[in-house]
Amino acid sequence: MEQHTIKETVSLTGIGLHTGARATITLKPADAGTGVVFARTDLPGAPEVPAKVRYVVNTNRSTTIERGDARVITVEHLLAALAGNHIDNVRVEIDGPEVPIMDGTASPFVELIRKAGRQPQGVAREYFVVKDLISYTDEETGAEFIAMASDRFELTTMIDFDSDFLEQQFAELNDMDDFNKEIAPCRTFVFLREIESLADQGLIKGGDLDNAIVVVDQPVSQSELESLARKLGRPALEVSDTGILNTIKLKFKNEPARHKLLDVIGDLCLLGVPIQGKIVAKKPGHRVNTEFVRRLARHYQEQLKLGNKPDYDPAAPPLFTTAQIERILPHRHPFLLVDKIISLTDTVVVGIKNITYDQYFFKGHFPGNPIMPGVLQIEAMAQTGGVLALSTKEDPENWDTFFLKIRDAKFKHFVVPGDTMIIKMELVEPIRRGICHMRGTVYVGDTITTEADMTALIKRREPNDT
Repeated sequence: MEQHTIKETVSLTGIGLHTGARATITLKPADAGTGVVFARTDLPGAPEVPAKVRYVVNTNRSTTIERGDARVITVEHLLAALAGNHIDNVRVEIDGPEVPIMDGTASPFVELIRKAGRQPQGVAREYFVVKDLISYTDEETGAEFIAMASDRFELTTMIDFDSDFLEQQFAELNDMDDFNKEIAPCRTFVFLREIESLADQGLIKGGDLDNAIVVVDQPVSQSELESLARKLGRPALEVSDTGILNTIKLKFKNEPARHKLLDVIGDLCLLGVPIQGKIVAKKPGHRVNTEFVRRLARHYQEQLKLGNKPDYDPAAPPLFTTAQIERILPHRHPFLLVDKIISLTDTVVVGIKNITYDQYFFKGHFPGNPIMPGVLQIEAMAQTGGVLALSTKEDPENWDTFFLKIRDAKFKHFVVPGDTMIIKMELVEPIRRGICHMRGTVYVGDTITTEADMTALIKRREPNDT
């Protein structure tokens, strides 16, 4: 499927649920690859914040993102509507601090997107494809999330508030094309017993009975109802026999669970790409939703790196054999840790190191449980990078490379006898004044085992150097 934006610029005005501030949002087309970007047009310079999980700063009853001066509250319903209508790229200009709550659903945003129309962009969509089971449990709330492989996006939510009037419920969405009809119309909800506390926190300033379902699961006196009616500007309030304030009828028996599903979809958008996989969420909420998205983001980054894994055919002739590497590097057995070079460009080099049990270091490093020392993995990366750095010289045998810095070294999986290390080193920036900045990744099969950023100095060997 290709990426989509909107055809026309469209706007909508309303009140923020928590701030009570009036704001207008304007959706504008954006180039492929942009994603969803919010711009605070009421602030000097119209600062922007992308809808990415790394910019989440608050999850108290809504999701807030912030970068620099750009802070936007309650982004989840709009994001869910964009996802439900397969909109990948859009600029959201907003002249206030909070996305309007409207009627507490995603439907007004769905109608806005329909009015704007969808525009294909001729660029393939990128997906996070769930291949392995990913799970997350929050001990504090008992929330549980599982992501598993599927040929499409599926989502199931289960809620349990230990309430007689709001029993355990579940909702599911097996096809995103059903979002507009089955999920978008479902309203946000709150318990009557929570309202006073939320108000004390400075929240729900824009909340009323037109944009939220109020669940009453504890006895409430007539005088309390009358007092609440005055605060809400209502002539009278009643509690239905189903425990809903003002006898509002639910659109679906499991409308609360469906709205929680809506929230999860909105928060999942903060990954930045659509998901191909099945998600099961038990007791979701904005804090745990975004914590789960952070875990998905780490897996997605791994997937991107694996997508850049070099191809390796053991039967193909190497670019440099061991003997040829020895003409470039000063290292010799047992400290030469690169067996061959299979690829070399101006910016990238790929080396191979076969790990065998007879390596000298296995005798003393975890005897009986052979693991290649991490420092030697770093050395193998440095030597591979040295081939790239010295390849820029006409007489590489007369030059050496020396470590200046190692940053962000990560050892993610053991390297053991029988493994073949595919070592990829990339220039981060052009070599200047002999200073070489490289980023290294080691692959074993489809696993990233080691990563590090390295800085080295290329120095001509003096006549008296040994």
